[in-house]
Amino acid sequence: MGRAFEYRRAAKEKRWGSMSKLFPKLGKAITVAAKEGGDDIDMNPKLRLAIQQAKLQNMPKDNIEAAVKRASGKDAANIAQVDFEGKGPHGALIFVECATDNNTRSVANIRSYFSKYKGELLKNGSLEFMFSRKAVFEFDKSDELDLEELELELIDAGLEEIEENDGTVYVYGDYTSFGSLSSALEEQNIEIKKGSLQRIANNPQDFSDEQMESIEILIDKIEDDEDVQAVYTNIN
Repeated sequence: MGRAFEYRRAAKEKRWGSMSKLFPKLGKAITVAAKEGGDDIDMNPKLRLAIQQAKLQNMPKDNIEAAVKRASGKDAANIAQVDFEGKGPHGALIFVECATDNNTRSVANIRSYFSKYKGELLKNGSLEFMFSRKAVFEFDKSDELDLEELELELIDAGLEEIEENDGTVYVYGDYTSFGSLSSALEEQNIEIKKGSLQRIANNPQDFSDEQMESIEILIDKIEDDEDVQAVYTNIN
């Protein structure tokens, strides 16, 4: 499925943290989740997980509560989700998701990154069918957990695939199964580390180490932008 982005996330969050950009990004994710599904965490699994992930990053309680309140305030009306699609160096496909209160700024910034770092911004919809939108959950593998049994328990909730990598379990389902999978995992008393809607490349590609150097420069620049929530690629 091309999941290289998942394994580089720790380094990304470390960089965001050092640049004091992680909390604003987490706050926007909370506000958007609350705006979409309401501020009741019992009825809104996306908000519940967004708050959980903020807590894991030691985001202060006051910041979290303020982010939830913004969803019902006048400022929330100005926050819009905007997607950008482009090609990076060596033909790497890049899908960018933003949450922004200034679309003009976001468009100008993203276009400048692609232009400066040997990429090309494409028309919206150009890559829509090159990626599949999936509900993705991550949690630590315990010694007691039987993945085969868990797989059977999750099938009715929309499970498509489950795998383990270096002690972390990844659960995948169609994006429409986000709520049912979240509830099913919680019923199994599994502490979800991260849960999100992601775009996974249908045909991931391999790139050489030399090619990856220039591709990573562009991706890192995009990820550092304050409006960017997620970056997906077809890197294998």
